[in-house]
Amino acid sequence: MRRIDLKRANVARSDTIRSINRQIVLNYVRERAPISRAEIAHETALQRSTVSLIVGELMEDGLVEEIEGESTGGRPPTLLRLRAAGPVAVGMAVGTTQTIVATSDLGGRVLEQEEFPTARNSEEMLGRVIERIRKLMKGKIRGSIEGIGVSLPGLVDYETGSALFIPYFKWRDWDVKRAVEDATGLPVVVDNDANAAALAELWFGRPEIREVRDFILVLVEEGLGTG
Repeated sequence: MRRIDLKRANVARSDTIRSINRQIVLNYVRERAPISRAEIAHETALQRSTVSLIVGELMEDGLVEEIEGESTGGRPPTLLRLRAAGPVAVGMAVGTTQTIVATSDLGGRVLEQEEFPTARNSEEMLGRVIERIRKLMKGKIRGSIEGIGVSLPGLVDYETGSALFIPYFKWRDWDVKRAVEDATGLPVVVDNDANAAALAELWFGRPEIREVRDFILVLVEEGLGTG
């Protein structure tokens, strides 16, 4: 039996909880801005001190900013919202016939977008992808590009960012994460297209989806996938 290092396990759990709480607070600011720290604490059942600490970190990272709310007779409340000129992400959706590369802000608003034919050869496709991403990076973007997200129509190893198998093209072991990171110097996250679509629906889709605990998204294109 493998011995478990309890000290490391506790640190891992603590880091995971901190990361989850940070995502919860950021999501509340994104969805319900302008919102106060007290409202976030009440809605999430997090301690006010925890919310204040997380908000401070988000402000230091340039993700959230304070604004002055309307006064009801006393001191105007301090509210939170996403920074309008904050971090930008690059997204790439590789389809079987067309590929879309775009930039967006934290609110999911598309800033620039370009569409081009998907190459049937993986090396040629990689060259096209890197060329388009570099073009967007040189464009007029308010804010800094913090990372790149890639969705692929096939089996993906999320940890390594490698496409294990893309059935439509018969591509195997396509190490797109490493190649794009080396070419751009930015962190890259790669996932299956159905999972990416499910996350987009959860974060930016219909309100009834955001209220459920679990859901399955079925993606029907040239193939069939679930996320």
